[in-house]
Amino acid sequence: MARELQEVYLIDACRVPFGKARPDGAYAQTRADDMVVKVIRSLLERNPQIPKDRIDDNIWAASTQWGDQGLTLGRTTVVLSGLPVSVPGCSVDRMCAGALTSACFGASEIQVGAADIVIAGGVEHMFRHPMGQGADPNPRFLAERLVDQSALNMGMTAENLHDLYPDITKDMCDEYAYLSQMKAKKALEEGKLAKMIVPMTVWTGNGWKVVDKDEQPRPDTTLEGMKNLRTPFRVKGRVTAANASGLNDGAAGVILASEKAVNEFGLKPKMRLVQYAFAGVKPEIMGLGPVPATKKVLEKAGLKFDDLDVIELNEAFAVQCVVFMKEFGMKLVDDPRLNPWGGAIAYGHPLASSGARLLAHLAFWFEEHPEAKYGLATLCVGLGQGGSMIWENVQR
Repeated sequence: MARELQEVYLIDACRVPFGKARPDGAYAQTRADDMVVKVIRSLLERNPQIPKDRIDDNIWAASTQWGDQGLTLGRTTVVLSGLPVSVPGCSVDRMCAGALTSACFGASEIQVGAADIVIAGGVEHMFRHPMGQGADPNPRFLAERLVDQSALNMGMTAENLHDLYPDITKDMCDEYAYLSQMKAKKALEEGKLAKMIVPMTVWTGNGWKVVDKDEQPRPDTTLEGMKNLRTPFRVKGRVTAANASGLNDGAAGVILASEKAVNEFGLKPKMRLVQYAFAGVKPEIMGLGPVPATKKVLEKAGLKFDDLDVIELNEAFAVQCVVFMKEFGMKLVDDPRLNPWGGAIAYGHPLASSGARLLAHLAFWFEEHPEAKYGLATLCVGLGQGGSMIWENVQR
């Protein structure tokens, strides 16, 4: 018997501050699963009207599912966070789009009536688990020339994008990165991120410490200082540490609910899911992924790009963002619709957590802009993918 799909609403989103993935980083001695627990508990404390025993799933992503990011993270954090044992959980992996995929999977459960309330998110502890830890790529990838060797190095894929779009210069990417830092500086000074960041107490070599702000932003960035940085991925290349995201630790999550749950518990949703889509591209140019994914989701939603009031695009590399802007006819390199509060170049990119950060930015930007209707969250994904979600502002 056919059933109508249920509407899906995002109720809340939050994250811990993002740390730098290094020995003196904020989370160097903190477990990844404890960061997840902090996010889960914070979401529930912020929404006390949601009964814990009515949560139908707990879906968490990690790119490196190893050690404290392994053992079915979604289920282990149910137990660790004090949720009833009746709450199930699972783990997913779509690299940088991990949290976005968690949200999509949770949304689909709600749409078909298998769930009414889902917690979804992502975590990455890149100091404990460097990108690719424990991976064993099949030798056929290179032996049979299924992919170029550069496909296995994200920085080299960004250099490949420069080759594909020779009119996009290093200077353009440096300017884009500088603007990301300046947007983030302004947003932080104005308290725009206060509602989405939850402080976390962590143990360090010098005792307990409260982490209450991101470590990655560089508000003193200058274009002059970016000019002569080394290009580690290619001799005389164009990708530098300044026009790329950092290596970071962090976790971010969301609460999703059906219309039935919204009415039953008196919830106040921030946005309604319109559509989502994923697409594949050549692994060597993985940064192109958001372009076909966005075209696909717009087509499925019956919308045009100009219908979007705001776009949260993950800034893995500046070149990937400028390519996106160019492909959709946006104003180069500073379009007011794109990442109005800055992006990953400023805040950091703890891989699988970034999709939930984008959703948080979208939801709280909508709150300040009731006149806006549609927003997009989109990311590129290692090995050649892109993911995109369109949301409607219901705080209008």
